[in-house]
Amino acid sequence: MKINATLPEKGRDLRLDLFRGIANWAIFLDHIPDNVVNWITTRNYGFSDAADLFVFISGYTASFVYARMMLERGFIVGATRLTKRVWQLYVAHIILFVIYIASISYLALRFGDSEIINEFNVAGLVDQATETLRQGLLLKFKPVNLDVLPLYIVLMGFFPPVLWMMLRKPDLTMISSIVLWLVARHFGWNFRSYPAGTWYFNPYCWQVLFVFGSWCALGGARKNRRFIDSPITLYFCVAYLLFALVMTMAGRFTDFGAMFPDWLYSAFNPNDKTNLAPYRFLHFAVIVILVIRFVPKDWSGLEWKIFDPVIVCGQQSLAVFCVGVFLSFVGHFELMMSSGSFFAQLFVSVTGIAIMTVVAYYISWSKRQDKPIKPPLPKPA
Repeated sequence: MKINATLPEKGRDLRLDLFRGIANWAIFLDHIPDNVVNWITTRNYGFSDAADLFVFISGYTASFVYARMMLERGFIVGATRLTKRVWQLYVAHIILFVIYIASISYLALRFGDSEIINEFNVAGLVDQATETLRQGLLLKFKPVNLDVLPLYIVLMGFFPPVLWMMLRKPDLTMISSIVLWLVARHFGWNFRSYPAGTWYFNPYCWQVLFVFGSWCALGGARKNRRFIDSPITLYFCVAYLLFALVMTMAGRFTDFGAMFPDWLYSAFNPNDKTNLAPYRFLHFAVIVILVIRFVPKDWSGLEWKIFDPVIVCGQQSLAVFCVGVFLSFVGHFELMMSSGSFFAQLFVSVTGIAIMTVVAYYISWSKRQDKPIKPPLPKPA
């Protein structure tokens, strides 16, 4: 079958690292309840948030890394490399899962606070510890805030055949993904959770963002550059962002929301995150269009030193994400045990981001030490 996708240019795209780092920082802040600092994150000003960005970039990066390998070395090699990555993600999730529940259980016992067990959805460990842990290994049992990584594991696990099709029929693959998303929303398809309910991030629906990232990476954005650069597209994007801002603020502030008719208010509030509402997907697509239009790959600002910490966090995304999830729990507990004042919230937020950044710089430094040292060039005679 003929290859119809356009492979991305070789070389690191710092935009991916920058926005992935931003997503990791935002997810950390958003996971801390009653934290005024998380008002700086995008979820407060539109329909989509850092989770959408994380899933999109994951799909973009997976295609960026593995598409060329699959073409040059065959489907089997590409699929096994993807499977190896899935295993790394699964191991990271299990380690984080064990540390997370152990920390929650210890703190609940240490401070005599049984409510924290219910708040973080680990009550099953008390009544049915063995079955709960088994379901955790199967990704069906997830404490609070441990939803994104299992979604990523599932999407990467099913990605090899999707990537094979994307390289040959990119538009058809994208359309098929959209159809699956809409059908799943209509019929209520979702993965089951333990002990009850369904996944917070419905994989049948969120796969469309992952595939959308892959489609953009493999030529979808380039082929539609005329549409992206159109003035009409720009006007629509700006108007939709403003509309999303108004509707989101209406959901945040009751008095402001009461100013709108109920049919309009209820169409966007509450924001359907589990099944990825169409208005949410459109909001994120609008942001992607604006980034492609105004932030080119060779933008000189990507070299600014002020962006170095967030770019490094994006380059070490998996470790930083896991550390951030754990620190969000620590920060939440710290605010519960303290006054919860503005300065306490600011301290917890800044300290958490600083720790995540230090971890990212250490891992980057450690990886450089593992590389063989290049021998010095011979001196000229």
